[in-house]
Amino acid sequence: MLSARSLFQEIIDNDDSYQLFCSIAASGEAQGGWENARIAALVPESMRDLAPKVTRHGADEDKHGRIFNGLLKKRGLEPVAVPPGTDYTMLLEQRGIGLAHEKLRRDQPLTEEDVLVYLSHSRVTEQRAADQMDMLVKYFGDHPEVGKAIRQICGDEDNHLAYCHEELLRLAYAGHGRAIQRTLRECALAEIAVYRDVSLAVMDHMGRILRWPGAKRTALALGIRAMYAYERAGGWRRMVQLRMPERRDPLGGPAEPAPAY
Repeated sequence: MLSARSLFQEIIDNDDSYQLFCSIAASGEAQGGWENARIAALVPESMRDLAPKVTRHGADEDKHGRIFNGLLKKRGLEPVAVPPGTDYTMLLEQRGIGLAHEKLRRDQPLTEEDVLVYLSHSRVTEQRAADQMDMLVKYFGDHPEVGKAIRQICGDEDNHLAYCHEELLRLAYAGHGRAIQRTLRECALAEIAVYRDVSLAVMDHMGRILRWPGAKRTALALGIRAMYAYERAGGWRRMVQLRMPERRDPLGGPAEPAPAY
């Protein structure tokens, strides 16, 4: 029977697939840490009060990268190169979603519109991250090897998502509502296509590593495409809705350390 629990269990149990999974995750988190650090440094003067929160966001992402690398080290494994088709952040950038790395490498202040784009992009991608971590905690939160790590990352992702809601609503109240909704929709529709492509690529690599039979690989690909069809038909709307979070100012302090990693 194909299920998220059984698939992830197979990936964890095999050193090669586990190595690829943790390497992909660590690379993506490290990239997010760099992006947020650059954005924090370039926030316009009119929005400098946002800089400490963006810095905290980046510090959390860096920490997650260290956690995944720590999981590899505990098993005596080294990170491996991330196959291009599985690079979620790179593929989003290629579609023009979020702030281009070329812009972030320049030492020129961002505009308020740039910050709006950053927050909208983060709102969408953090929804995906939070959903994935919720699923992993549900099935593997008590796992002796990865449970502590995924519980910690899950809590951070929930904070990141709440922060995006709070800051976007603040900007909407300041008169940017239409621009935010337009940008959120554009980001969401691009993200679901990228997520489909990345999921297909990751499962293809895992299938070859774990020697899944053709029927299993075909069924997984059909399931991924069916999920995309659902999201394209309307499931994407969950990624653009805004509501004030229960916990206010979730990134208002320093990043919590991860001493075990």
